[in-house]
Amino acid sequence: MNHLPTTKQLRYFVALEQIGHFGKAADACFVSQPAFSVAIRELESTLNIQLVDRTNKNVTVTSLGRQIAVQARQVLRDLEELVDIAQGNQQPLTGKLKLGVIPTIAPFLLPRLLPALRKAYPDLKLYLKEDLTERVYARLMDGELDIILIALPYELRNVSEMPLFKDRFYLAHQAKSTLVNPDNHQVSELPEDSILLLEDGHCLRDHALSACSIKNADKVSDITATSLLTLVQMVDADLGVTYLPEMAIGSALLKNTRIKTTPLDKDSFREIGLVWRRASTRGDEFELLGQFIKQNYLSGKTTSLSE
Repeated sequence: MNHLPTTKQLRYFVALEQIGHFGKAADACFVSQPAFSVAIRELESTLNIQLVDRTNKNVTVTSLGRQIAVQARQVLRDLEELVDIAQGNQQPLTGKLKLGVIPTIAPFLLPRLLPALRKAYPDLKLYLKEDLTERVYARLMDGELDIILIALPYELRNVSEMPLFKDRFYLAHQAKSTLVNPDNHQVSELPEDSILLLEDGHCLRDHALSACSIKNADKVSDITATSLLTLVQMVDADLGVTYLPEMAIGSALLKNTRIKTTPLDKDSFREIGLVWRRASTRGDEFELLGQFIKQNYLSGKTTSLSE
């Protein structure tokens, strides 16, 4: 009988192929570099092929190695599904759950959600990964995450989507700014280069452009922000105006700033939703989580309005 690769070896090699550096890949797998290197050599020996060219400390995965990496990801996904099937016989929302969340949702939704979730489901072990939509989606499809919480619409394939609630956009500007007339804040009335947005890669940028009907490219500044915190600081300095999601209004993000916010029309929104692999057997459990998130968020809005 031929020896088969171990799950550990496949996981290490997938990390190496993705990161392209032995030391960084070892750190990502929480293992020492010598142990990591040994596992890769053992995998090469088991398969009787060369997976990596090692020249002048540079790592180049061979053409055959890249094909192996694709198949390794599929094997790891299949193993994840096997675990999903086993967990299907357990109580819902117990055990380990790996959730990916994007940066324009995590700081506003999680502080209220997580304590309530721990209280309702004390046996749930939730692991969080915060990153851009493109990356959490890739991790989801690679089996590294079970489910992701993102803003829709976003082009996704081979997944199930569960829309949860609409997150309305607000115009944000410095209180004494002369860049905008709050009573007539049509995009067409804004000065050129006055709209500040997040840099490419953040879906909030695309959603703001679409939902807020920003069709005039000359209104959008070439200067972009890497985070919402940076964006808010630029608006507070009256360098421009921006569009913020409703869940950020009233958060710590705007405290100690001179920023005023004005709600846009009801058609200007992004939709918050849960996404998981279509083949997952935990769909019912994920829908239960979605209902919990929705109820928790909406009850929080009701509470804040009554205060």
